[in-house]
Amino acid sequence: MKILVTGGAGFIGANFVRTTVEEKPDVEVVVLDKLTYAGNAASLAGLDRVTLIEGDIADADTVDPLVRDTDLVVHFAAESHNDNSLNDPSPFITTNIVGTFTLLEAVRRHGVRFHHISTDEVYGDLELDDPAKFTPSTPYMPSSPYSSSKAASDHLVRAWVRSFGVEATLSNCSNNYGPYQHIEKFIPRTVTNLIDGVKPRLYGAGLNVRDWIHVRDHNTAVWAIIERGTIGETYLIGADGEKNNLEVVQMILEEFGYDRDDFVHVNDRPGHDLRYAIDNTTLLELGWEPEFKDFKSGLADTIAWYRSNEDWWRPQKAEVEAKYAKTGQ
Repeated sequence: MKILVTGGAGFIGANFVRTTVEEKPDVEVVVLDKLTYAGNAASLAGLDRVTLIEGDIADADTVDPLVRDTDLVVHFAAESHNDNSLNDPSPFITTNIVGTFTLLEAVRRHGVRFHHISTDEVYGDLELDDPAKFTPSTPYMPSSPYSSSKAASDHLVRAWVRSFGVEATLSNCSNNYGPYQHIEKFIPRTVTNLIDGVKPRLYGAGLNVRDWIHVRDHNTAVWAIIERGTIGETYLIGADGEKNNLEVVQMILEEFGYDRDDFVHVNDRPGHDLRYAIDNTTLLELGWEPEFKDFKSGLADTIAWYRSNEDWWRPQKAEVEAKYAKTGQ
């Protein structure tokens, strides 16, 4: 079997490629990645049966021959950082909407199976005291250029399934954490700051709740959907890991042996969603279950990885912190 993984040098995509190589010895992987700041070829170092091609998913001339020669496309590629989408929405429109359209047209021409990776942020947010969780039938209410562009891409996939018979499944996942995540993101930035002896930063009061899932669990869920899911269906991926940002910072501080309140408050970002929560019932019905059922153990695993892989993240650190310093964060 030969699969094309878009965005396979990014955080979740690279972990998917690694999981695939480890657990699927009969699978050959081709990675298509634009290698922007969020894509890192070093995340794929040392892997057998993996070919990395630098290219843009919005370029039909690049995409078409790769899709023609594959059995399955797993579409991770996306601009995904909310702060960046507020500063400049244009790359999010090009990559997340035009790029997904380009891939859909290619799989339609060549009759290739397609799995589309999306986010729970397309549903907007929930009140902090609301017992409800997102389900596949929750109305879309995106609140940022990022989440609205992902919502548009989801709608494109469903339309191509219904209108053209494309064999596709979709998954919307909660917040991921784990190895190879870019250090501009909340957990790796907090961890690498503490490694450097710098107090972590916390947006506002830190009461915003996220439903955390270890990236390895996300990717085993994706394979469960590819192998056992129903064409045209949407599956929500989550591991019952609801924690607010304050709790996460405090747990990381404890892992480092610091006082729980040894952090700095910074200005909240505009439109910051309050709470995400996933109802993963349809996923569990496929026989999947997470390996990291306890967020604390997954967090410890993640911290250990960043401690042991400073050569991977260190070259990015100064630039990331300089960018945040300009916005007072």
